Amino acid sequence: MDEYLHNISQMNEDTKNLDFNVNPSNPETIPKFVDALPIPDRAKPVNNYCSTKEEELYYEIDMKAAEHKFHKFFPYTTIWGYNGTYPGPTIETRKDVSAKVKWINHLPKKHLLPVDHTLHGTIDTPDVRTVVHLHGANVAADSDGHPEAWYTRDNKYVGQKYTREVYEYTNHQAGATLWYHDHAIGITRLNVYAGLAGFYLIRDYNEKRLKLPEEPYDIPFMIQDKSFNEDGSLFYPDNATPPVENPIPSTPSFFFGNTIVVNGKVWPYLDVEPRKYRFRILNASNLRSYDLKLSNGEVFHQIGTDLGLLHHPVELDSFILQPAERIDLIIDFSAYKGQEILLQNVAQGPPSPGTELIMKFRVGTELKSPDTSTIPKELRPLHKLEPELAIRERTVHLDEMTDHYGRAVHLLNHRMWDAPATEKPKLDTIEIWHIVNHFNFAHPVHLHLVHFQILGRKLFTEEDFKEDGDYKFDLEKINPPLKYENGPKDVVRAEPGEVTSIIMHFKEHCGDYVWHCHILEHEDNDMMRPLVVEK
Repeated sequence: MDEYLHNISQMNEDTKNLDFNVNPSNPETIPKFVDALPIPDRAKPVNNYCSTKEEELYYEIDMKAAEHKFHKFFPYTTIWGYNGTYPGPTIETRKDVSAKVKWINHLPKKHLLPVDHTLHGTIDTPDVRTVVHLHGANVAADSDGHPEAWYTRDNKYVGQKYTREVYEYTNHQAGATLWYHDHAIGITRLNVYAGLAGFYLIRDYNEKRLKLPEEPYDIPFMIQDKSFNEDGSLFYPDNATPPVENPIPSTPSFFFGNTIVVNGKVWPYLDVEPRKYRFRILNASNLRSYDLKLSNGEVFHQIGTDLGLLHHPVELDSFILQPAERIDLIIDFSAYKGQEILLQNVAQGPPSPGTELIMKFRVGTELKSPDTSTIPKELRPLHKLEPELAIRERTVHLDEMTDHYGRAVHLLNHRMWDAPATEKPKLDTIEIWHIVNHFNFAHPVHLHLVHFQILGRKLFTEEDFKEDGDYKFDLEKINPPLKYENGPKDVVRAEPGEVTSIIMHFKEHCGDYVWHCHILEHEDNDMMRPLVVEK
């Protein structure tokens, strides 16, 4: 690793005064840490909206094609962005202050990437459709971004679940790092990969009292892996699943990009002061998971999970982020004046030169102002859901079948998207779900609407199930969640060959939602199911 990092440093030195011959399709030719990390713009409310509420934010956000510079030595790349930016503008609000958003589709009629017309929702519909899901939101069903609530440019065509043009987010939940992204059925993987993703931050009074690092020392990171063609355009495979009789385009079961992009820049750097910083890290990749650590051995001070603060901070040497997971943490750079520190990815994954690196921190020597922020000993009182209060346990299976083209189709409970809903919890009830992963790799499972807690995991054998297939749950015999998972979650890593148990309270909203694997290629084909909350 030291020799590799020396070679990178030398390559970057060599390119300072030379016209470097960069091939965007070949990551070995791309110099690293030559672009500063961008901070996404803040979304600005529209003032011409009439509201009966004294405090209510209204936004109009336009989805459109734009030209984006991923790297200083790349040509411009066409992306799809919210307000034409990638990532989209950050929406920031306070707990219990309502925000309304009109998501406007001004995208081209032809898709930027190859559309597979054999998947659910793509056979007899326009190629370009969008619907926005606010991931992690406690929200009414008609503002959740149901996959079949899609609409085309200027709302000329709409899906069967489309009911409203302006979404309302009441923000009745604790301060947290949410994100918004496309969720149109059958093409989510393409739309998100094209650039349709952005942050949504909810702040509350508890955070303010804790004196955590604040702007400009509170910075979100969106990490994605991407691949490029030689001309700098985005690459996505059009037929990555042989044999040749498969339709073209045909969705792959797996797609790994060969470069790492953070906030829209390939392998960027961030200049930091010798002080504490708060970083909200999101894995927005289609498939790739990350195991992150710092090159100098410094610890991360974790303060939160997907949906809010922990009870107490946790010191971490490294942590894993599956697609759609977030982590909220503090890094203290005060002891590293004048040093450079790499954010590394030590996860096992498809080899590609550079995917073991995420970005670089360049620590300065001076403070612009005194650092009065703290890492509190206690962040938020812990209120655990009690398993004995659950009125129902559900055993759900992650499995697969083969379609008539011979392709693997990943499923939930061996059912496809259009099968009748089987997960129909009652309002104001607590349930425990046991997620049984029959694969040899992990799946990130996401439930819309509900915030859950992870109870634990256990390797399973046939002896762990009753005759009817239900899991024999024994809280005393399962392994507890990892130390960085003990907080409110909306994505859980279902480990291979294990049963992962989660507990959740369905409250406040009824209606049609979904649950799915957040590997986007799996979600589109066909690892997504209805979730209907009944009164």
